[in-house]
Amino acid sequence: MSKLIRKSNKGFTLIELMIVVAIIGILAAIAIPNFLRFQLKSKSSEGKVNLAAIRTAEESYLAEFGVYVGAVLSPATVGSNGGSSKTPFVNVAGANAGFDQLGWSPEGQVFFQYGVNINAAAAGASFTASATGNIDAAGANQAWGYVKQIGTTGAGLVGLDATCATTGTWNASVTPPAANMVDTVGPCDGVSGQSIF
Repeated sequence: MSKLIRKSNKGFTLIELMIVVAIIGILAAIAIPNFLRFQLKSKSSEGKVNLAAIRTAEESYLAEFGVYVGAVLSPATVGSNGGSSKTPFVNVAGANAGFDQLGWSPEGQVFFQYGVNINAAAAGASFTASATGNIDAAGANQAWGYVKQIGTTGAGLVGLDATCATTGTWNASVTPPAANMVDTVGPCDGVSGQSIF
């Protein structure tokens, strides 16, 4: 009978539970920053993918009509919450102008603001497409661009957001790094898509 009354000594001690909690805390401290970095990279890829689509649409339009199409910065503002939230894409130029005329529109909401600057003197000569967004809500915008050079001069146009240089997108593989990559979708400066990741 006394065997039935005895309490069982099975279970975890306080020390064992504290060790498990400490291990979970260490794993979370490693995983959360990696998750946030991955999240910023995925947001950043939206701008690059949409710029490549704009480039393709511009080249198709040029082949059919002999000119590039300019488009004002759209949507009018970059997301809420400092730009880290998506906002619906609205073509600021209105129906049958800008991005509507070009035949390009992103699906759903966007983190970035898009625009295309064309050479007004020779509409089929050059264009610069740009994407600007504050994806980390830290106050500094990410700027991506595509600079179609004028002929073979290596020069292009300034992006509508004024961050993309006329010489091209950022090239980190040269010494010293410089904005000299034309006909390539890439960051407009040395901090876009680099330092925050």
